[in-house]
Amino acid sequence: MGFLRTSERFMEQWTTSMWRHVLPARREQGEALTTLLRQCDANTLIVGRRRVVAPNAFVIELLPRIHGLIAASPLPVASALAGQVRRHAAEQGYTFAGPVAIVLRPAPDDTGARFRVHSRIAPATAR
Repeated sequence: MGFLRTSERFMEQWTTSMWRHVLPARREQGEALTTLLRQCDANTLIVGRRRVVAPNAFVIELLPRIHGLIAASPLPVASALAGQVRRHAAEQGYTFAGPVAIVLRPAPDDTGARFRVHSRIAPATAR
């Protein structure tokens, strides 16, 4: 038993280390995504027996330098993050009051954090 447990632990550490080296750029994105999903889970509202409403409006405040880099990038960062939030909500059985929207904006100069996430439940707008 001890040999199997040790072997399993070694393989787990090796795999984790390998993924860190192969995908180092995803750590930042993973941290922001984890924070978004945590906001989604922490700020749900139970409105019925089988209906849990999750936040659908998110604002991510980034350091001005990082915001400038993302704004200049052709990659659709906000829409990719919104897709991940929708997928997480579907897995958890959450519903939304309106469409999922993520806004990236520069943080005020007095912040020391790399990013901050604010969330709220926003109803769908009538057209």
